[in-house]
Amino acid sequence: MLIRPGRSSGNLIDRRGSSGGGGRGVGIGLGGMLLVLIASFFFGVDIRPLLGGGGSSAPPANEQASDPTDEAGQMIDAILVETEEVWGDLYRQSGETYREPNLVLYTDLTPTSCGTGQAAMGPFYCPNDQTVYIDLSFFRQLQRMGAQGEFAIAYVIAHEVAHHVQNLEGLLSASRSNQMSVQTELQADCLAGIWANHARDERGRIVLNETDIQSGISAAAAVGDDAIQRGAGQAVRPESFTHGSSQQRVDAFVGGYRSGDYRVCFS
Repeated sequence: MLIRPGRSSGNLIDRRGSSGGGGRGVGIGLGGMLLVLIASFFFGVDIRPLLGGGGSSAPPANEQASDPTDEAGQMIDAILVETEEVWGDLYRQSGETYREPNLVLYTDLTPTSCGTGQAAMGPFYCPNDQTVYIDLSFFRQLQRMGAQGEFAIAYVIAHEVAHHVQNLEGLLSASRSNQMSVQTELQADCLAGIWANHARDERGRIVLNETDIQSGISAAAAVGDDAIQRGAGQAVRPESFTHGSSQQRVDAFVGGYRSGDYRVCFS
């Protein structure tokens, strides 16, 4: 994945190195992390009370966006810019205006309008403040789970931004049923594929090739509920799925990518 110089997003907030929520409040090892991800990956089931993160936790007022100077932060910023360009174009083609989300980089803990965000929750989107939250340590975990390549990071961000699109369109269900959760997550995977299709346009800040798309597919497969359950040493229990199997997630992403027409994600 080639990243070109260009404009910064203006919507990225870097809280790394700040006190956040006062340091790591919950110690979770690799096995525990996998078990947590079964329930909560990509803001699925609300497990904040289990992690000690329940209750209100207002983000700082009048917080300013920043331009990251480190390589990882600049990559995230470039990917965020590409989501803004693609979804901005698609909304304009429909005669609408895309309202861009914020993206917060943090370490360990951070306040959000959905409660205290914790690294163990994985990346998530908070609809209350229309913000994506990411602790970059998650991507090391993602590699250990089998996802390869830089585009795996882009897939995760595109998936979370897709939740923002769902929120704008009134498609984020308040239902906590597993079936509704799976439908929501697979639709977000499909929308991430739509984004990847349009992001291949070489006018943008990132340039993609087929190897990058395979990286996205490996990420989708790695975070299937069945793969996560097996990785945690559990039996696969389809009735407990909240995000879909590896095959379902790959099919949703690839379906969106091959089509490029966001309407296929709503059919």
